[in-house]
Amino acid sequence: MATTQVHLDVPEASTAPHVVEPDEATRAQLLRRTMVCGGALLGGAAIWGLPQLTVAAPSEEQDARVLNLVLALEYVEAAFYEEALARAGLQGELQEFARIVGGHEKSHLAFLEKALGGAAEPAPQHDFREKTQDAEAFTAAAVALEDLAVATYNGQAVNLTPGALKAAGRIVSVEGRHAAWIRSIVGEVPAAEPTDTAVTEDETRARLRDFGVKAG
Repeated sequence: MATTQVHLDVPEASTAPHVVEPDEATRAQLLRRTMVCGGALLGGAAIWGLPQLTVAAPSEEQDARVLNLVLALEYVEAAFYEEALARAGLQGELQEFARIVGGHEKSHLAFLEKALGGAAEPAPQHDFREKTQDAEAFTAAAVALEDLAVATYNGQAVNLTPGALKAAGRIVSVEGRHAAWIRSIVGEVPAAEPTDTAVTEDETRARLRDFGVKAG
């Protein structure tokens, strides 16, 4: 049976055998704890057509399943901001937010697609309906979507190998800044709680369906 290969543009992803030194293992463990922030570390039911994710020993195959989960989320984010810029009549800082963050999400997409290679799943279908009809609807949806992005990356941190975890950490920190920025625009406290609650894969998929995403 062919083994799924995930290619990550980080030092751990070299073609030569890689030995995890004690200090590196400690850094990986610390990053896991930082990403999950005390949230629930539970796997969910099946990804669309893929086996169940569980809190098991990380592997390249599991990396691919996790990265496909966040890839689906990044597809949705990129499409949401693109549609909002064309349809919602955004102005001022709100327009700047959608433009800059939309560009970030496209970069995240490119990074994940390159890492997954032929294992990357196609973009899910979506229908955002009223969520991009005007600035007010867009803002509420953007807050919810950015919060979901942070919670999803945190929820899957424990399932990743050190190399994939390092790659995910480079994205989740930016997603956290997105969440803080949109909250500040609407006058909400950017960080209302000292920790974030992670979500399971099931919860991520359910919230994406509520957002107008159709399972493949």
